[in-house]
Amino acid sequence: MSNSSLPHADAFTPESLRDPHALYAKMRDQAPVQKVVLPQGLAVWLLTRYDDVRAALSDPRLRSDKSDVDGVLRNHLVSQEARESWVDELSGNLLNTDPPDHTRLRRLVNRAFTPRTVAAMRSRIEEVTDDLLDDLPRGSEVDLLASFALPLPIIVICDLLGVPPKDRGVFTDWSNALLSSADAAETAEAGQQMFAFLGALLAEKRARPADDLLSSLVQVRDEEDRLSEGELISMALLLLVAGNESTVNLIGNSVLALLRHPDQLAALRADPALLPGAIEEFLRYDGPINTATFRSTAEPVTFSGVTIPAGELVVVSLLAANRDADRFADPDRLDVTRPAGGHLGFGHGAHFCLGAPLARMEGEIALGRLLARFPDIKPAVALDELTYRFSTIIHGLEKLPVIV
Repeated sequence: MSNSSLPHADAFTPESLRDPHALYAKMRDQAPVQKVVLPQGLAVWLLTRYDDVRAALSDPRLRSDKSDVDGVLRNHLVSQEARESWVDELSGNLLNTDPPDHTRLRRLVNRAFTPRTVAAMRSRIEEVTDDLLDDLPRGSEVDLLASFALPLPIIVICDLLGVPPKDRGVFTDWSNALLSSADAAETAEAGQQMFAFLGALLAEKRARPADDLLSSLVQVRDEEDRLSEGELISMALLLLVAGNESTVNLIGNSVLALLRHPDQLAALRADPALLPGAIEEFLRYDGPINTATFRSTAEPVTFSGVTIPAGELVVVSLLAANRDADRFADPDRLDVTRPAGGHLGFGHGAHFCLGAPLARMEGEIALGRLLARFPDIKPAVALDELTYRFSTIIHGLEKLPVIV
């Protein structure tokens, strides 16, 4: 099978990121495993079929560990600017480790980030949601992302971690820059500023512990084991950025999907009990994450008849996998009554998203209360005019103008 059926530069242009599903459909059919160049200047192998993506996410021959990926990554950076922008200090987190280190880190974090901790946030999420909805202007255009989808998870995750309210705004700017594919220098600067900010915040938690997750992470122990300073900072970064971005874009993409499918919006309004299953369908249909983090091949691996040599970088598209007709019937149709389960919206295997329960709860509360309060929500602009953020990782809108 050819791995060059499509021009490799087409995979992550601003135009293709606006509607990745059409291009991914061609890739799944013509070249499901192919070499592409990312906007950051990285040459990687991209996987787009469900079976390949799911298998790759749990294949031990594909290494996530920072020490394995970094050497391969630097060898595949096309530009010197990209090499200089790589922020090593922020990459030592759960996403960039393999067992046994990953097992150790996850065990330590799980001691602080428990299901009970997440469940205890429900009333606070409901309170924040209602306050934000109260402030939405009636009858005039409002950006639902800036006014609702963005502040909700920021307030929640900052409350959970213990980030002071005065720092939430600058954190949002850093998060956007870190996940942007547009400017390597801006990404590097945001990473260094975030590293310094989190180091100072953790020092404060160590000196004056509070009832928050960062204080718990500073103090957590497993017999004689604990998180190092670098692991603490990297873990804090992961929880802040992932805890924000996944929910922002889950809410935004879900509302957009409903605006594009009025029949599904009507079905949810008529039967709010469909909402938990609908969240799973939104995650499948147009989830907040485009691609998972880099893997490096420890030895040759074969997917869909294409052998990827050892020492190569591999990226898997969760968006593409979740629209694979070999796994999901009529995959391009939004159906809030579709049986839940099987999608890869939060990944698979050892790196399945730690914050998935929190994101699901936030999404369910946010959408349920939004539709209950404003059942006649409608777009303020033509939906085809909407633009997406320029990021290979995050799949989300820049703005979502609506009228409530």
